Amino acid sequence: MYNYIFFTNVLRVLDELQMTKHDLAEKSGVSISFLSDITTGKGNPSLKVMEDIARALQTPLPLLLEVTDLDPASLEALAGGKVPSSLPPGYERVAAVLPEHQAFIVRKWAEAAQKKLRKS
Repeated sequence: MYNYIFFTNVLRVLDELQMTKHDLAEKSGVSISFLSDITTGKGNPSLKVMEDIARALQTPLPLLLEVTDLDPASLEALAGGKVPSSLPPGYERVAAVLPEHQAFIVRKWAEAAQKKLRKS
């Protein structure tokens, strides 16, 4: 399933940076044919390849693996079934770019939620 999250994020970042797959292939050292396989969900990249792509996109690899713009139903359809979650029902992991003061507040909320999860 991680490869579906990875490729949707790679495509999103490529769009945000206005880069082409050819640009990414050149910067990452990954062949254009393998990049095409990855970005269509057919490729199964190694950790090294994912690191090379993340570095070329100037994006931390965990962000490319952890967060997706896909809604759960779309992700499940791509993955071919129910996607396992490491979080209990009612919780979701999010990522956002925020001003410092808002990020501070969100970090405090995250700490409180993590304490609650540890107690349960």
